[in-house]
Amino acid sequence: MTSTHQLQVVFWMTLAAFLSWDFMVSAPVDLRNEPPLIAAGSGQATNGGHCSMAK
Repeated sequence: MTSTHQLQVVFWMTLAAFLSWDFMVSAPVDLRNEPPLIAAGSGQATNGGHCSMAK
């Protein structure tokens, strides 16, 4: 194996381990409690953190 290939394997193994760890320790996402991504025409106001929104 070449050095580049070994680095690629280490990278992907590290990424897979991190994603597995994050999935195991994070609280589950409640999709029913999330605000809509696009609320155009639905009558609901978005509550994003945009600095251009009026307060």
